[in-house]
Amino acid sequence: MRRLFLTLCLALGLGLPGLALAQAAKPAPKPPSNSEQAIFAGGCFWCMEHDMKAIVGVTAVMSGYTGGTLLNPRYEDVVRETTGHYESVRVTFDPSKISYAQLLDRYWPLVDPTDDGGQFCDRGPSYRPAVFVTPAQRPIAEASRAKWAAKLKSGMMKTQIVNASRFFDAEAYHRNFSETNSLRYNGYRQGCGRDARLVRVWGRNH
Repeated sequence: MRRLFLTLCLALGLGLPGLALAQAAKPAPKPPSNSEQAIFAGGCFWCMEHDMKAIVGVTAVMSGYTGGTLLNPRYEDVVRETTGHYESVRVTFDPSKISYAQLLDRYWPLVDPTDDGGQFCDRGPSYRPAVFVTPAQRPIAEASRAKWAAKLKSGMMKTQIVNASRFFDAEAYHRNFSETNSLRYNGYRQGCGRDARLVRVWGRNH
């Protein structure tokens, strides 16, 4: 649906900030030395970025692409579903305020882990949920997945724990989309049925 949404915006002349100007995506600043990073996929990275920025202890969230074979992929490459990339977010967090295990506890209720064909209205491998891990993160992530599998109201846990690979920052016009394009973002999110589906998967108090 989001691919169609972007296409319609352009066809109607609505445009997207930075797209018409073909802005060069600036690299993310180097994280502080006392921070850690984690990479998650959960469907539309606009939504994941928005939701994870709200977590206390998270200091930065970058939308991007990971898990594929093409160097420096563009959005147009990823949506063709030929590169193997996932839409994903790289989360920088302060471990003195939130641990990696606690961050995982905030991640699971944001996704539908019973769906390995995409997320919500966005279909295809690039929209699958996944947790990308370092060797040190893997046992924590696997334990967390088992704990949250038991909390599901229906369906089986299908989200994979995947070895982390190179993360590529998304184009500038995709970043901070919920802030810079709030009306379009809210319309997309509601139309996609994301929040309604999360209630069915996890319950109303997830």
